[in-house]
Amino acid sequence: MPQQNWLITGVSTGLGRAFAQAALAAGHTVVGTVRSEQDLAAFGELEPGRAHGRILDVTDEDAVSDVVTEVERNVGALDVVIANAGYGLEGTFEETPLAEVRRQFDVNVFGAVATLRAALPHLRRRRRGHLMAVTSMGGLMAVPGMSAYCGSKFALEGILEALGKEVARFGIHVTAIEPGSFRTDWAGRSMTRAERTIDDYDELFAPIREARQKANGNQLGNPAKAGEAVVRIAAAEQPPAHLLLGSDALRLVGTARAAVDEDIRAWEALSRTTDFADGAQL
Repeated sequence: MPQQNWLITGVSTGLGRAFAQAALAAGHTVVGTVRSEQDLAAFGELEPGRAHGRILDVTDEDAVSDVVTEVERNVGALDVVIANAGYGLEGTFEETPLAEVRRQFDVNVFGAVATLRAALPHLRRRRRGHLMAVTSMGGLMAVPGMSAYCGSKFALEGILEALGKEVARFGIHVTAIEPGSFRTDWAGRSMTRAERTIDDYDELFAPIREARQKANGNQLGNPAKAGEAVVRIAAAEQPPAHLLLGSDALRLVGTARAAVDEDIRAWEALSRTTDFADGAQL
């Protein structure tokens, strides 16, 4: 496989770090964004000369644009861009402050959009490239206590699907990476948890929060193998628009999609009653 130039946001820890390490191991050059000077130095030490760190807050649109422009000029033409930076917000819908929901979307949706938008003109001019973003199995199914997080990932899924159809004619691929549960800090120190304030949700949500905290560090998914999978699709001639990672993601998303299909079948007759009797007027 030819050497590629990658840009990955959020490479300090977790899946972003795993993606970067896998790409470096495959011989690629990786620019990874971090939030601190300490993380900047640590990333550069992974592979001196091919691992290039940049400090970036993905919610700063101008800064994102500046970083992409600088990387294109000083590192090289980007081939693969992964909008990975994001975090989890846990809390029932009623207990989660709106300000926290806005922050979740600022990072998970608008940060990813800013990253892909900044890179797209360069890839479009070259008529090649691969844009990816990390959504989640929670972008295709939802669980109690994660409404803001799942909402942000559902939104990103829709953006990516439409984007893929817009840029396919330019030789640009778009992939939504949809991980299940992996042994990262996502469910631990990286997660923001809304304060519990309403007793009515105790029976439903208290066991869910407790189970998630206990499972942290023991999840099924292996981040290194996720990195290898992403490197594999980056080399594919026809990469997928959706890449589920993990057998738990396959199972849970499959169940959720079957439930949607069942609703469609069960209420199909009612759905059809809302058309005008004489059809569309063209």
